[in-house]
Amino acid sequence: MHLPLASGLSTPDYVVIAVYFLIIFGIGLYFSLKERNTSEYFLAGKHLGWFVIGGSLFVSNISTEHFIGLAGSGAASGLAVGHYEWLACFMLLILGWVFVPFYLRNNVFTMPEFLERRYNRAASNYLTGISILAYIFTKISVHLYAAAIVLKEVAGWDPLTASVILIVATGVYTVAGGFEAVVYTDLVQTLILVFGAVVLTVLGMQQVGGFEGLRAALPADHFHMIAGKGPDHPDFPWTGIFFGAPILGIWYWCTDQVIVQRVLAAKDEGNAKMGTIFAGFLKVLPVFILVMPGMIAFALFKSKFPLKADGTTNFDAAYILMIENLLSPGLKGLMVAALLAALMGAMSAVFNSSSTLLTIDVYKRMKPQASEKELVNFGRIATAVLVILGLAWVPLLNKMTNQLFLYLQAVQAYVSPPIAVCFVFGILSPRFTGSGAVASLLTGFVMGATRFILEVVDKSTPFAPGSAIHSFLKINFLHYAVIMFVVCALVLVVVSLLGPAPDREKLKNLTFATTDKKPSDDPHTYETPFWHRVNVGASMVLGGLVVGLWIYFY
Repeated sequence: MHLPLASGLSTPDYVVIAVYFLIIFGIGLYFSLKERNTSEYFLAGKHLGWFVIGGSLFVSNISTEHFIGLAGSGAASGLAVGHYEWLACFMLLILGWVFVPFYLRNNVFTMPEFLERRYNRAASNYLTGISILAYIFTKISVHLYAAAIVLKEVAGWDPLTASVILIVATGVYTVAGGFEAVVYTDLVQTLILVFGAVVLTVLGMQQVGGFEGLRAALPADHFHMIAGKGPDHPDFPWTGIFFGAPILGIWYWCTDQVIVQRVLAAKDEGNAKMGTIFAGFLKVLPVFILVMPGMIAFALFKSKFPLKADGTTNFDAAYILMIENLLSPGLKGLMVAALLAALMGAMSAVFNSSSTLLTIDVYKRMKPQASEKELVNFGRIATAVLVILGLAWVPLLNKMTNQLFLYLQAVQAYVSPPIAVCFVFGILSPRFTGSGAVASLLTGFVMGATRFILEVVDKSTPFAPGSAIHSFLKINFLHYAVIMFVVCALVLVVVSLLGPAPDREKLKNLTFATTDKKPSDDPHTYETPFWHRVNVGASMVLGGLVVGLWIYFY
């Protein structure tokens, strides 16, 4: 298989793309030459600084579907989709200030490991299983689907061929270099991603006549993030945004292995917190470099937007139109490199984190006497298996539809509330038990699966308008997340209170009430007075910046 030179790309573009791949493989090769124990292979030896952590957090989150989805929503409805990006800033602060101290003090490798210490093995097994399934059947497929569309339209590459090459390329440096290779390639990919997106945004702004020109070309509602978006708004009800979205955010940013593994590798608590704060500042950017380009595209190229089969505008073409119409040779290659960086960064994060879960939470339990070398080798094998599973998705790409893409994303909304409940309530009080956690997780699973299955059925055989099921499905998914969170919390509380309280001694450093108040002697879990002052000040600046932006774009 080969990638023929497409009419959309020139020789300078391919030179830029080649340089990108050389840098990424060079980093992977460098770290592959090191001897590794489990701490070094899965957590980079726990010596990462804040800058690397922040960049890795950012690029692990941003993938190709963000370029397509955020720009498409920006073209269709304006800045409102940016709520999710700016809420993430506060979720990252919660990760750093609330959860990181507990994770580092307990020296855990994985989130299921923390859940086992706080509750029991059953709760841990649930999180391991649901995480692996979600990574394989949602994250990998969603990343590939979005990337296939973009690379076909922008570069003229065959989607199946390009997907195989990108999966194999990502797998090679992830298997060989481990987590350290992943995070340092993430740092390079962050710089490329942000630089490429900024260049495209600046060029677009020049064409549209600056911010005032953009305001004049689009409806005023496109620039309001809250006003006019009441509880009955179909896409961005403010009640769902400010009460439902944080539930999903706590699960994703504070308890998901892909994200949290970055802070677990910090050299100390101060760097871990600063890494989350730095990532928070980076998360301010997507509204301006991904959402706004979609708005610019609609202002400049409204007549060029393609139509869907039902005759409606295909807003997802926004970012592609920007690349095709505004970038000269060389710059187009830079943008393709940014898209590749987004895809490969997100994909490597999934591969490595899934491998960590399988090694630490599955293989090490089955074979506790396994040596460090054996665990690292199993981790490499597990990563290779995940790469093969990713390849198995490739033949299905042509059969995927935009609706299936949306279905897969919805899965994440329906698995997050019970997990968020168990983590949040688990650190708040030592009274909540393992039985309560398992009951809460299973209740949430049933509620989420029921909603998801009914949505899938409704798409093929719609339920009668006015029926109970139709009314149930009309509930905005963010509002439904709130309902799930409340129900799961009640189940956790009631079942916990029906049984005996856990042994507080076994919960040392796992809840606020049982935390050792004395400063730790372990440098990995210590925040110096200097770092504390810096982190407090930076957090206040970040919080004030986001609130100020919300007020400005109210």
